[in-house]
Amino acid sequence: MPKIARVIVEVARNREFDYLIPERLQGQLQVGMQVVVPFGHSEARGYIVGFAEEARHPKLKEILDPAGQAVLVDKHLLELARWIGDYYLAPVERAIHTVLPGAVRRKGTGFKERLMVQPGEAALDELAVEKLRRKAPKQAAVLDALRSGGSAFLNDLARAAGTNSSTIRALEKKGWVHIGRHTVDRDPLAGHTLLRTEPLVLMPQQKEALDLVCRAMDTLDPPVVLLYGVTGSGKTEVYLQAIQRVLDRGQGAIVLVPEISLTPQTIERFHGRFGNTIAVLHSHLGEGERHDEWHRVRQGRARVVIGARSALFAPVDKLGLIVVDEEHEPTYKQEETPAYHARDVAVMRGRFERCAVLLGSATPSLESFHNTRVGKYGLARMPIRADHRTMPAVRVVDMRVEAEREGRPNVFSRDLVEAIRGRLDRAEQTMLFLNRRGYATSLVCP
Repeated sequence: MPKIARVIVEVARNREFDYLIPERLQGQLQVGMQVVVPFGHSEARGYIVGFAEEARHPKLKEILDPAGQAVLVDKHLLELARWIGDYYLAPVERAIHTVLPGAVRRKGTGFKERLMVQPGEAALDELAVEKLRRKAPKQAAVLDALRSGGSAFLNDLARAAGTNSSTIRALEKKGWVHIGRHTVDRDPLAGHTLLRTEPLVLMPQQKEALDLVCRAMDTLDPPVVLLYGVTGSGKTEVYLQAIQRVLDRGQGAIVLVPEISLTPQTIERFHGRFGNTIAVLHSHLGEGERHDEWHRVRQGRARVVIGARSALFAPVDKLGLIVVDEEHEPTYKQEETPAYHARDVAVMRGRFERCAVLLGSATPSLESFHNTRVGKYGLARMPIRADHRTMPAVRVVDMRVEAEREGRPNVFSRDLVEAIRGRLDRAEQTMLFLNRRGYATSLVCP
């Protein structure tokens, strides 16, 4: 048995420290576990990244305790964190913070528990319940409400029976019911109506794209596929059917979207296809929701993860496919240290875990398109919209020519003003998109 653990401490700066494993913890510690260790004159939390037989320092302190029994950072994510730290020039502990949500690693976070009431054997005796009804009608009402559902949370049961918790506690003392703690998931999709959907019949271009993605999943040749499809060509249906193949193999998948505002519509389609096997991870969730969703994924109860940048690091077991939708979007770039690009890190995670990566876009980034030209990525083209719908007419107006014609620079071109007036005459609507950045009310470049 190894006697020394190599630990990355959260408060350190890109270093590993050796700690002795006390006799009472022999055989209990694993790589990726969070532990509490003495550090200087205080205590700190850290992560075991390896074991050794010989120390690199003559005097070592002992690990104090494990901070839970779960492995929080598996070997693939640990390898990815090391790569992020090295490639983006960041301390490895900052990289570990990136792959591990604060809701999971911080002290004091945990599962939500509620008191659950279950009927005892006496509650099944009709004669006994009738006697109780004459002596204590409120207690009998509790039993009636409980037997109709089998079990219930204490507060809900008291409300349904028109009484309070002390009545139920009195029943517990008599042995009529059992009260125990029950873990409750904080589900961000609670209350959402689930409308099941079925796979659609694919167009020829969609089928060709799906075949290439399936080949990538089978052989990793190519390991990354760029799905270059115009808006409305049916890229999402290709994602859905590719993920269904992954689930049929007993594997999991991650789907990244560039902005949290896009997540609801994506969730709706994936929830309708895959039901409660999906998990949602993004920064707008509450701490409790992020904690519970992350652990649902770690425990294998959710096999498809959807979210923005941070969802890339979900602890999906047997990862089979990573989808990066709208891969060209600049919002995949993290601004804080480590300043990683989620699309590029997705490709690296696919390499470490030997899973396929699917990049989708109607306007691919130059980097990704270049990689298809040099043979690093496979390319699937979908140039036709679903059901052969026509693309909208697009006109590009040169505002320099407009300024010369009008004798002064304008914000709106004559073509645009006339088009809006024409729509108003027909009682139709017009939508203007202002690409505003920061506090600038207008940007004019003569």
